[in-house]
Amino acid sequence: MPIEEDRAHGAPIVSRWDRLRLIKDTLREKRVDSQELLLKHLRDGGYIVTQATLSRDLKFLKVAKIPDGDGSYYYGLPSEEEREATERQYVEDFLRGYVSMDWNRTTVVIRTYSGHSDSVSLALDNMGFEEVLGTIAGRDNIVFLALREGVSGGAFVAELKKRIPEFEID
Repeated sequence: MPIEEDRAHGAPIVSRWDRLRLIKDTLREKRVDSQELLLKHLRDGGYIVTQATLSRDLKFLKVAKIPDGDGSYYYGLPSEEEREATERQYVEDFLRGYVSMDWNRTTVVIRTYSGHSDSVSLALDNMGFEEVLGTIAGRDNIVFLALREGVSGGAFVAELKKRIPEFEID
């Protein structure tokens, strides 16, 4: 995988999703008991990130410190059952607040019930759609999604329907 360089800072630019995939693979394959060791594994894989970025990644992945029975701890990913339960909660938050959706070439606009824009935006962020560059929750009842280059609103909706079979668009 070629890694681009940030000309201003001399640091590699990598896809967050590729980095998250490497973190998950590393935690599945190796015993990692510190963020310093995980940062080393990332560097060995060609990813240079700050400790703050790694902390955000671990939080996003719901990584926990697990006791090993000898008084030590190591990092572990949630079980498949835990991951599915969490994902189901995000789906419910999205469906509870969703009213309608429209899009153009680069942006999706989601209307929500009053007071639900934050929870709908957070649900979409936490579901980790690779098609989405980012979300912005409006003050009360609207969410904007910026799509990644080359992704259409229709492609995002198709992926949303795959992940949330009960989702219906007008």
